[in-house]
Amino acid sequence: MTRRRSDLIERAGDAPGVRELFEAVSTRLRRLVSFDSAVWLATDPATGLPTAPARSENMSHACNGSEDCMRVWENEFLVDDVNLYRDLARAETPAAGLRLATGDKPARSARYRAFMRPNGFGDELRAVLRVDGGRWASIGLYRERGREPFDASDTELVAGLSEPLAEAVREHARPRTAPNDDADGRGPGLLLFAPSGELLSANDEALAWLEQLPPDSGDHGKLSVPLPMVAAGTLMRARADATARARVRSASGRWLVFHASCLRDAEGEVEQTALVIEPAHAAEIAPIIVQAYELSAREQEIVRLIAQGLGTAAIAARLYLSTHTVRDHVKAIFEKVGVSSRGELVATLFAEHYAPAHFAGMNHDRVD
Repeated sequence: MTRRRSDLIERAGDAPGVRELFEAVSTRLRRLVSFDSAVWLATDPATGLPTAPARSENMSHACNGSEDCMRVWENEFLVDDVNLYRDLARAETPAAGLRLATGDKPARSARYRAFMRPNGFGDELRAVLRVDGGRWASIGLYRERGREPFDASDTELVAGLSEPLAEAVREHARPRTAPNDDADGRGPGLLLFAPSGELLSANDEALAWLEQLPPDSGDHGKLSVPLPMVAAGTLMRARADATARARVRSASGRWLVFHASCLRDAEGEVEQTALVIEPAHAAEIAPIIVQAYELSAREQEIVRLIAQGLGTAAIAARLYLSTHTVRDHVKAIFEKVGVSSRGELVATLFAEHYAPAHFAGMNHDRVD
């Protein structure tokens, strides 16, 4: 078991991307914890909303089309239930089994009644992959009805993988190559959805942006447009909170923002939901990149001042530190980012989408 766990973590670290990471880890996790079906979701560490990529295994019968997928996310955001991902993200143990949580009475769970039981699932083990306060992915493992439920040892094993796997996922948030500029000048994309989740209309820009994202959740609505999981999650969060935003990285390396908002009729009822897709601004990307490089709050402050062109003495005076302390921080920053000069640091952190002012007004005490 120890050897297989080590191999799983090693393969996660060697994966060329998050999609490949999910595939490699899931295959090896089956040797440690038996399951019949699974869902793996990358998430925005600030909002917890699903982004790309997503991976499902043996779930086509359970989530076939827009209505099924929307119902799953409706339960997640609008229905009070056990083991919600947002609760696991803050829990002492970031994993939990459904039957264990309900005292072996799964029908107490709305998710079990509406989704699991109709699709032949008897138990679910959920986990959040988190590190340093950031939630980088969510997992759902399922066993078919009639099988033994997940036990405490299964939960403990999966919970123990949360941090090392989150670190591996976070690694892929670091910029590696500049995105191509084919989309430069493209305007925002707009999609309109019915209350049922059916896609009613979309402009050409939206269709072009969607082509850069992996189609994780099948064809949707009359237009038969493949939508990524981030769209479903953002829409249902908007239904719960009126608006919602999520960030996702396209296949070209460009960060995009999905912004959903509810459109109401004269009586105040939700009539449609609008989803706008556009390139992310620097301030929206910065928190992810900062987390990806594991910069402390003090290191973030120093990076901001370096980006503004301040020298060591000026930074020391601004932060009431000694010049020796500032040099130690700069050295640590260089090691984390993998650079050897201030110019290279700024280029690495900002060259893809950012400007030197991207930290301006940023709250360094928490990730927004």
